[in-house]
Amino acid sequence: MYEPIRTKSVHTMAAAPEIPHRSREEELDIRLAGQLTALLTVTDELHALATRADGGAADAPAPDGAALAAAERIAEQVARLSDGHYPLRAEPTDGAAAPRTGALHQRAHTLAGNALAVATTRNDTAVMALAAERVAAHAAPLRGLATA
Repeated sequence: MYEPIRTKSVHTMAAAPEIPHRSREEELDIRLAGQLTALLTVTDELHALATRADGGAADAPAPDGAALAAAERIAEQVARLSDGHYPLRAEPTDGAAAPRTGALHQRAHTLAGNALAVATTRNDTAVMALAAERVAAHAAPLRGLATA
């Protein structure tokens, strides 16, 4: 009535010794590098919006040298986690600064929090300090947006 299954089960294939497996530490390194790379992209975007903002807009962000320095430190940590391979830096998009700045700070805050959680799991103090600093840096503009 039923045709027998002719392929191997996914469970027996997963147990095959010829498939390479990564250790938990390697998986955490990959995950942390991904979180930091995403944070780097948002940080670059925020910095680009700050440098393009004209002085006429009341709520336009001021150019932030700290964001550029943080982006460089984030890139260094990604390179350390990725065997010396620096991440590709995306070209920031064109767009209006005011409506997007709040959303970008929220995204950066979330990504920095995720990176902090993974760095804590890895017990990576350098990334923990950097991520905690970025969480605080993006929390201040979010508080300002919430009160406005």
